[in-house]
Amino acid sequence: MAAHAAAPAGRRISTHGWGGPVTIGVLYGLYAATVARHGGPTTLGQLWLGLISAIVLAVSIHLLRRHGRALPRELRAAAWGALSGIAVGFLFSLSDASILSSSGLGLAFGAVNAVGAYYMFYTHEDAQGRPAPY
Repeated sequence: MAAHAAAPAGRRISTHGWGGPVTIGVLYGLYAATVARHGGPTTLGQLWLGLISAIVLAVSIHLLRRHGRALPRELRAAAWGALSGIAVGFLFSLSDASILSSSGLGLAFGAVNAVGAYYMFYTHEDAQGRPAPY
């Protein structure tokens, strides 16, 4: 009897793993630490900032991908918009921008992403939230 790496019959391979969220989180954390440096030497605080922001973003993306289907498409689109808006606003605030401009950029970016996510969910799902047959 030879062992093989194929999935058992009837079992679907999940695309909701950790590969994508971790990759995005690591890139985000590296960028956050770089922006926080302001051209100076790297400090331990900046490395912690990058690590914590990478973990928070990766876990948030994973949770939205994994459990987002439980939400109606409007709330799921709003959640993706909020996550992207918060992430962009936080990165912009690290560059010593004002609170108002960071919040404004985050709100604008989040609103555009929420509209885009809603459009994608609306055109690619049926009324019960299942993928549309093609």
